[in-house]
Amino acid sequence: MDEICRIPEEPVCEIQDDLLREIFANSKTIAIVGLSDNPERDSHIVARYLIDKGFVVLPVNPQKSEILGLMCYPDLASIGHKIDIVNVFRNLEAIPAVVREAISLHPGTIWLQLGLVHNESAVNAMSEGIHFIQTKCIKIEHERLFCH
Repeated sequence: MDEICRIPEEPVCEIQDDLLREIFANSKTIAIVGLSDNPERDSHIVARYLIDKGFVVLPVNPQKSEILGLMCYPDLASIGHKIDIVNVFRNLEAIPAVVREAISLHPGTIWLQLGLVHNESAVNAMSEGIHFIQTKCIKIEHERLFCH
């Protein structure tokens, strides 16, 4: 059985600002798993922001063919080229499968959005040398570090 923890429990690791800056500086391609085509959803707002900041966003949503004018992929494996960050907007129950798929592609970072913590997945990713960020919004962190 997966060991799943929910906030207010603490994530197994805390990422420091210097490492976040390095991750952003060394990342160009961000796959967003669970990207919504609804402009009012957080995933959509985050994707637009990242595109505006010059990142290449790869939408992953098996229910859509296109979001934000970009071709949607049904899953991470279908992307077929290097992914720097896998940003996850899925429910907690979907996290283990998404992270297993992401680990197999060896991105530099797997990023669970605000409110999502899955320590078993974090340990699995980190044991493969992949940075794992939990319960932080990629947009909020980028704005905080680079847009003051």
